Amino acid sequence: MKISKKTEYGLIAMVFLAKNKGVHPLREIARKTRAPFDFLEKIFSQLEKAKLIKAKRGVAGGYSLAHPANKITPGDIVAVLDENISRAHCSGCPMARSCSSENVWLEVQASLDKSLNSTTLADLIK
Repeated sequence: MKISKKTEYGLIAMVFLAKNKGVHPLREIARKTRAPFDFLEKIFSQLEKAKLIKAKRGVAGGYSLAHPANKITPGDIVAVLDENISRAHCSGCPMARSCSSENVWLEVQASLDKSLNSTTLADLIK
């Protein structure tokens, strides 16, 4: 399993917003998280459409979390940015019908889902 850069930067930026209450310009978030501005702009567009963050337009504009940090999980972010990370399965494998390892992958999937969805941004900033 590989975590995409998009998911990595998205989670880092969301943790930044959880730690630093208020509205923050995207350039500041990019600078503080060391994320490429153009890439982060695309990531934030997806997160905003999913209603995980909200944008404030204008001179004092920027981004903030759309929900309290204890209501947003890494699983929420992954689901928006990189749905493939949370899918360990055997579909497409030529050995799927004759292989008995599927149960292992189902356990891996359950463990991954539990980890991603039982931790919140509030937990990550403690």
